[in-house]
Amino acid sequence: MSGLEQLQYLSWLLYIVVFVLVLVRTIRRPTPAHVDMTLFFGVVATVIVSTTLTSKVRLNLAWVADVVTPSAAIALGYLLLRLVRDFAHVPRLVMLAVEVGMLASIAAVVLTPRPLSVELVLGLVVYLVLVIAYDAWAFTRHAWRTRGVTRRRMQAAASGSLCLDLVLVVAGVGVAVPSLPPAWNELGAALGLASGACYFVAFAPPTWLRRAWQEPEVVAFLTSVTSLARLPDIRDVVQELEHGAAAALGAPAARIALWHADTRRLQVFSDGKRVPLPYLPRAWLEQRATLVVSAAEQAPPDAALFDAHGARTVISAPITAYGKRLGLLSVYAPQAPVFANSDLELIQLLADQAAVALENRALIDEAAQVRAREEATRLKEDFLSSAAHDLKTPLTGIVTQAQVLRRRAERDPAAPPDRLGLDRLLEQSHRLKTLVLELLDVSRLEHGSLIGERQEVDLAALVRALIRQNATLWNRVHLHAEDPVLASVDVPRFEQVVSNLVENALKYSPHQAPVSVTIWREPGNARLSVRDEGIGIPSEDQALVFERFHRARNVDDRRFAGMGLGLYIARGIVEQHGGKIWVESAPGMGSTFQVAVPFVSRT
Repeated sequence: MSGLEQLQYLSWLLYIVVFVLVLVRTIRRPTPAHVDMTLFFGVVATVIVSTTLTSKVRLNLAWVADVVTPSAAIALGYLLLRLVRDFAHVPRLVMLAVEVGMLASIAAVVLTPRPLSVELVLGLVVYLVLVIAYDAWAFTRHAWRTRGVTRRRMQAAASGSLCLDLVLVVAGVGVAVPSLPPAWNELGAALGLASGACYFVAFAPPTWLRRAWQEPEVVAFLTSVTSLARLPDIRDVVQELEHGAAAALGAPAARIALWHADTRRLQVFSDGKRVPLPYLPRAWLEQRATLVVSAAEQAPPDAALFDAHGARTVISAPITAYGKRLGLLSVYAPQAPVFANSDLELIQLLADQAAVALENRALIDEAAQVRAREEATRLKEDFLSSAAHDLKTPLTGIVTQAQVLRRRAERDPAAPPDRLGLDRLLEQSHRLKTLVLELLDVSRLEHGSLIGERQEVDLAALVRALIRQNATLWNRVHLHAEDPVLASVDVPRFEQVVSNLVENALKYSPHQAPVSVTIWREPGNARLSVRDEGIGIPSEDQALVFERFHRARNVDDRRFAGMGLGLYIARGIVEQHGGKIWVESAPGMGSTFQVAVPFVSRT
């Protein structure tokens, strides 16, 4: 047996093996794609058998050699294009042109007297070469659009089609130039063997080969599971699990539906919101992995979801942990051949690992809730302690001063009023009122109802008026302002911001140190800053001084009373005006509080 014959027999045997494998698979699951695979490799087997009977066994079957073999060979391009259509979109015009070309070519073979002319044979070869070249290009294009095992299968299909195309080119050149050396025919036989091997791995890959292709994506999925639970939100966890599952199975999309015990519905994330599925899939009801070949027909209420992914086939597996149902993992594909029966085991493995990530996430969320409750309890205790201390001081002063005034009145009812004592009583009453109003403002701020009606004002004029009203206490305040600097604000609330910043600056500064208030314009914003020469704020506290009940660690509570609410309220007022507030400071070097609110232009 010559080397040429060995190559021919090996390639023929390989094609026959592929035909048997796809035939068995079609009998088990007769999907349109499996039928098309059976037709293509069945026609190849027909060409092989007829060629063997007529050229090797030398049976006198003229009708087989003259009609069956060439007609079957001509149909290969069309049948391969049908396989392309099972995996990717093929324009209807292209499909129609190939069908017409096939029918015309078969008619020419059947109706033309024997022997066929060299020109006709070359014309038929050119037709097949063009069609199969298009098939190879279509497989290549689809390979670039997919990933994972599907990409590798499409690459193998494209390589097989290219080798088959080269076989036809070699055969055509042999017809045109009969005097070529035997090595030319051996090249064609080698290309035929290569095409058979490529088609084998593309359309009938054994399970071990699919697993080898899927291994990188599966390993990446399994590796990421342990870290996914640390993502900021459950939506991020679900999204990463979906991407990993789709990549592992070589599909374009995946979706995880989470079980909601209260509504007893599966819910998916859509535009950041949880949307309930209108039905419970079979995989969920039966709690086992399932492959649905025609998903839209099996689940009409969810047809829109499949259309969103361009999918017609779905493979699903329940996500459970310790007997607790957590959700459902579904992977979508545009065509059934993307999945194999062995993928049911793989998707169940991925679902089990997804259960680990989701359960870990649930534990982390539960721990975070416990910490949040503990922090809320701590803040509440801190608040009660601070509020009790700060409210007690003015209340004690009011009660004490009232008792003094009463005793004085009892001793000498005709004595003139104690103006100094009344002033102290009034001062402590105002302080108490301020503390109570701060507490009320915190409640309003958290309900988003702190800001009232706004009006256009000149911030420079607003600050000048505050300085005049508080001339005695604010005698160290110096204003530097452009005129005018317009902003649309709730005037009483913005005055509260300025008063809070200025009074803090005065409180934490040496008694003779000046406090500077600067107002200016910048593109889009009206700016205000309050600068003092006080104790400053440590860098680690600067981001926290605007939080509730927080005071810098270098503040002596015995010297500087306060509940740590003033800056928190100021920040809320500024932010509800669409602005921002921040501080620039260093211990012992003073502090500068900066405010920016949208600027109003009269032009």
